Amino acid sequence: QVHLVESGGGLVRPGESLTLSCVASGRAFSTYAMAWFRQGPGKDREFVTAISIGGGSTYYADFVKERFTISRDDAKNTVTLQMRSLKSDDTAVYYCAAGNRGGSYYEVGTYQYWGQGTQITVPS
Repeated sequence: QVHLVESGGGLVRPGESLTLSCVASGRAFSTYAMAWFRQGPGKDREFVTAISIGGGSTYYADFVKERFTISRDDAKNTVTLQMRSLKSDDTAVYYCAAGNRGGSYYEVGTYQYWGQGTQITVPS
């Protein structure tokens, strides 16, 4: 069992930066691939970014490439999402997810554990 808690959301102006953190409790954090998804108002949950076990590979949705950076610190059971040049389209609840059963990094079903989410609002 893995319990995930996100933090760092808030209200930011367009063009500003924000960093989200996800702290995991439970066993063997280092054996899980980690990801961030988001769900905007009236939209389905969508993939944002993921990082492999060990951190050697990262994956990004096209709409966040070169703006967002994912990283992990297995010693601190933490995965971080650095976001810059935020836009109103980035307004959403951001969820941290953990999975270790294989599958596509881009799919919701790959991840067994989810945080409660943290809201980011970027006014237009």
